[in-house]
Amino acid sequence: MHTDLTDKRQKRLTLFVIAVLILFIGRLVWYQIIDAPNINKVSSEAMVKESTLPAIRGEIKDSQGNILASTEKTWDINIDPLNVGPVVLEIDGQKVPFTKEQIAEKLAQILRIPTESVLSKMTGVGRFANLKKSVSASTFTTLKNLDIPWVYYDLKQSRHYSNGAVAGNLLGFVGSDGAALAGIERTHNACLAGTDGKEKYVQGADLIKIPSSIQTIVPVKNGGDVVLTIDADLQYAAQQEMAATVRRLKADWASAIVIEVKTGRILAAAEAPSVDPNNPGGVAERNRHSRIFQAAFEPGSILKPVAAATAIDKGKATPTTKVVAPDKLRMPWGEYINDSERHAPEKLTLTGVLKNSSNTGLVQIGGKVDSATRYDYMLKFGMGAKTGVNFEGESSGLLTKYTTWDKMTDKVVMFGQGVSLTPIQTAMIYQAIANKGVRLSPILVDRCVDTSGSETKTTVPGSVRVLSESTAAQTLDMLEKVVEQGPIGKTARIAGYRVGGKTGTAQIAEGKGYGYLHAVSFVGIAPIEDPQFVVAVTAYKSRTVSNSLGATPGFVAIMKQVLKTYKVPPSTTKSKKIPTEWK
Repeated sequence: MHTDLTDKRQKRLTLFVIAVLILFIGRLVWYQIIDAPNINKVSSEAMVKESTLPAIRGEIKDSQGNILASTEKTWDINIDPLNVGPVVLEIDGQKVPFTKEQIAEKLAQILRIPTESVLSKMTGVGRFANLKKSVSASTFTTLKNLDIPWVYYDLKQSRHYSNGAVAGNLLGFVGSDGAALAGIERTHNACLAGTDGKEKYVQGADLIKIPSSIQTIVPVKNGGDVVLTIDADLQYAAQQEMAATVRRLKADWASAIVIEVKTGRILAAAEAPSVDPNNPGGVAERNRHSRIFQAAFEPGSILKPVAAATAIDKGKATPTTKVVAPDKLRMPWGEYINDSERHAPEKLTLTGVLKNSSNTGLVQIGGKVDSATRYDYMLKFGMGAKTGVNFEGESSGLLTKYTTWDKMTDKVVMFGQGVSLTPIQTAMIYQAIANKGVRLSPILVDRCVDTSGSETKTTVPGSVRVLSESTAAQTLDMLEKVVEQGPIGKTARIAGYRVGGKTGTAQIAEGKGYGYLHAVSFVGIAPIEDPQFVVAVTAYKSRTVSNSLGATPGFVAIMKQVLKTYKVPPSTTKSKKIPTEWK
């Protein structure tokens, strides 16, 4: 009886073992034969990875090809703690074993970090630890040549501005993630950025990329280069002058613009304070932008040549038109127009009105032209509209339609109140006068050059005929007298050259009135017989000098540098004899 029971149990056990074996064999057949292709596919896909191939951002260059902004490659140095261990390195052709501690010391020496820091990160079972971020190409190469299997590298890019703050307010800057945040970097990002590529590769069991498996899926298209019209040397010199102007006048800021008259090219657009794009956080946020294009304020007397030229162009006046200019002129409705200083009535020509910067004289002569016509000329001079330079955040200034002007505004706009301009708009008004009456659009970016060398030139709005050639020439003659004889204008003389220009001392609007500080400016043209350059200098909220004497030293220094840089020969002709007073 006992034997039979034992036999039954053995048979049951045998059947169970056979059933299990059949099950295992079945599963084995399934995995190795029937479902093998699918399993291999899943396994292969699990090991295939994709990664981004970052495009290299293009360079920003000045007109001479000097690099102002470039991209530097750096590498993050990482290790795989789980696989850290002794290694054999090839030193001078010999294979030399190194302990983990010796490797830590060697890494620390190359990376210039404490050995203890390296050892602490080598300990653990994680698959990632960063030893140092953003090391140079030479450091990366030194480490790469050691060929330590558990050290690997992540390529990074960083933006570098080789001239520091030179043109910093124009260039803008990028963030730590490479995103363009301001200035030309952002405005012309489409040229500079390029397009990232993609690659796929097989990752080994040690999580290391197998080099022979790398395939490019999408090729990288690196960014193009942006070429500016700026001359870096001239830009540097102008920035130095503006920094000195800010210190001397205790001003909020100062700017200087150099325009090539016959092309509209901006050769310098200097500001102080300026920003170093390598460290934009080093200055206040308000100083990280370009006030030349973005800050609009009432220009003051710098605008008087517009009203004078308009009167000449419409046949209502000539440079010798006579007027009696008191220091205080009562308007028909009872309000007064005042000059900046008290004086006895002056017998002035229109030329003398500009020379003495007389408000009362100007409104009498300029007022001979109706409001609608004067407004139309202001529009043609570019007032109330962006210049077309395509700089981010550019202001259009403010010019309300003449139909909204009250009786007083109708008069004061002739000497730069009730209207606002940016420094670049003001400079281009004088460019139009200097360019035989034709206003061009300012050009800051000359072209984009892609990696194949193909160039795309900057397109700008077309030219505008503002004045007749005759009117423009007569206006230049009057501006020359401002420099020859004007009480402040004559401080803008440059030995050997015929220079014309106009002073401006503008009250700064605050609330419903004006504060006690001024924007002082001088815009000059040289040489008058064949105008080549306009230099416009402004100092905002000057605290030590309240008139244009604060701006003329900067103008003289910069214009001298421009004439020298571009080898403009001295003048050989004399100015015209135009009376500024009459009896």
